[in-house]
Amino acid sequence: MDTALLAAALVLGYLLGSIPFGLILTRVAGLGDVRAIGSGNIGATNVLRTGRKGLAAATLLGDALKGTAAVLIAGRFGVPDAALAAGLGAFLGHLFPVWLGFKGGKGVATFIGVLLGLAPVAVLAFAAIWLGLAVLLRYSSASALAASAATPLVLWGLGQGRVALLFVILALLLWWKHTPNIRRLMDGTEGRIGQKG
Repeated sequence: MDTALLAAALVLGYLLGSIPFGLILTRVAGLGDVRAIGSGNIGATNVLRTGRKGLAAATLLGDALKGTAAVLIAGRFGVPDAALAAGLGAFLGHLFPVWLGFKGGKGVATFIGVLLGLAPVAVLAFAAIWLGLAVLLRYSSASALAASAATPLVLWGLGQGRVALLFVILALLLWWKHTPNIRRLMDGTEGRIGQKG
């Protein structure tokens, strides 16, 4: 029974996580397919390239809260680790949505949303690391990569070992999805926050 509920939590998380808010919101706004511009990504950063800050903010919020919702709903299943399974499912759903040929976003917002559902205090640490590095380096990608790498350590320090283990997996996936950004950072060609063009 527990195995079936864990599987249900994983599927629930995946279905929620696979909702492509960036694609839906830009189409509803009459802007066409966001995958046809910029990086071709469905996340908030690429939505921002449409020039619509409100849509980008809504995408960021939607992509985060779908992770939070998955965790909170599965947490009511009454089965240990159901929330963790749902969090993993939501993250995988965002990265690899079946509706879009398994080509999704890079996962930062959903990472934060899952973290908010499982360990709200750790979100403050993530935000502090991201903001500090963003101000210092002006690289959004580098800031997100560093904050995601630090998250399992923060969770371990908070005594949440099982959640920390989940976020080791999520951070590795997030880094893998950011491989092009990492290459550009190493080459010195990654765009900085506020940089034109």
